[in-house]
Amino acid sequence: MAKFQQWNKQWIGGQWKIGLSQKNYINKNPYNDEVLVEIPLANMDDVDQAYESSQAAQREWEKVNPYKRSAIMEKAAELLAARREEMVELLVAESGSTRIKANTEIDFAIAIIKEAASFPIRMQGMILPSLVPGKENRIYRYPAGVVGVISPFNFPFYLSMRSVAPALATGNGVVLKPDRQTMITGGLAIAKLFDDAGIPKGLFNVTVVDTKEIGDAFVEHPIPRIISFTGSTEVGRHIGELCGKNLKRVALELGGNNALIVLQDADIEKAAHSAAFGKFMHQGQICMAINRIIVDRNRYDEFLERFKERVSKIKAGDPSNPDTFVGPLINRKQVDRILDLIDKSVRQGAKVVLEGKVQGNVMEPFILADVTNDMPIAQNEIFGPVAGVIAVDGEEEAIRVANDSPYGLSGAVYAGSVEHGVEVAKKIETGMIHVNDQSVNDEPIIAFGGEKASGLGRYGGMWALDEFTTVKWISVQVHPREYPV
Repeated sequence: MAKFQQWNKQWIGGQWKIGLSQKNYINKNPYNDEVLVEIPLANMDDVDQAYESSQAAQREWEKVNPYKRSAIMEKAAELLAARREEMVELLVAESGSTRIKANTEIDFAIAIIKEAASFPIRMQGMILPSLVPGKENRIYRYPAGVVGVISPFNFPFYLSMRSVAPALATGNGVVLKPDRQTMITGGLAIAKLFDDAGIPKGLFNVTVVDTKEIGDAFVEHPIPRIISFTGSTEVGRHIGELCGKNLKRVALELGGNNALIVLQDADIEKAAHSAAFGKFMHQGQICMAINRIIVDRNRYDEFLERFKERVSKIKAGDPSNPDTFVGPLINRKQVDRILDLIDKSVRQGAKVVLEGKVQGNVMEPFILADVTNDMPIAQNEIFGPVAGVIAVDGEEEAIRVANDSPYGLSGAVYAGSVEHGVEVAKKIETGMIHVNDQSVNDEPIIAFGGEKASGLGRYGGMWALDEFTTVKWISVQVHPREYPV
């Protein structure tokens, strides 16, 4: 019997049911290829039922007292804290997360649920004056209706929760489509959590599908008013086009080519330490991970030496081992893609100064020196444990190189003076950037999102409240109005 055989059903209409597709999906551990569970997939009839169920339940959910909705969200956070070890084991087995990363992911998820718990009592309206004598203008805030959420494999639990918790808390229904590779941690385990916390049956649904079978139907379905997608820029562009055509709102958190700039006056030891974490956390499979390290040429050799020293100590291998920092990539296709990027960049002049071993889906860290910004390793989002280090002549070139990318998600600047770092950070075309820190940061009350090809919209705090609600203007003519006819 498969290790997680209990997760072989869809969560639709408030019950666990066998998917109606003729196709099955075998979910495997990316480290050792162990079969975790085989699930019959959902088909278009299942997706229809999920959206219809969510819409019906949402009409009642939005009427529920805000304090009760808030209490249910708080209960979900409490249950998750109590189930931490269970969730960590699931993340390690299904997504290849190390224990360090899995615990970080649970921390993030608890924090966003707690923040979302405040949303029901923050859905404020306002009364504004009018140009018309005797009139009062009222602005009411409402849930949007039903939200379709599409989540990725890398931080499956948190990146699903980042949309699901705020959407539910603000009174919406939700249908979630997780990546099949992480269908448990990205979807089914979330369904159980919220069901146990007490949300109404049918409000939240999870469909595990083959996109080749249902095509664009999940996005184009007439019921959802908002689509929230986290994933690649290529797919995000397509979803954005579909939402535009169907006049749906869309929130897109897409790819990144994040730069860490190390200025001439930076503390090199601290910068190298920070870079090792921000590059290799979760094997580099993070949209915010450092993709390019841009170093002032006067400090380049020193940085490279310190960085290599740090990275050489990183333990790669079995993610269930508490000492492991770099676990497996999600599948072999990703390993081969990254090795190809390395090979092409080396042929263009990059120098491998640290060459990791590759065994199965586990890649030990690689460091490439003498990288230029036009090489494949710098132009593409790596999403793996490979660091490319670029030398530049001064601050202005560092800024130019950092901005020479279609992406603009996150970034970091190391400087001797905090205010010097801030002035440089202001010039980087990105939605988020961190001074004297690395690029992997996320906090529940802060605006999270990118510029350019890294997406549209913002998650977190009051920005998430705006993303998942709508406003209505109701004017009241208190005193009779005079008309010219």
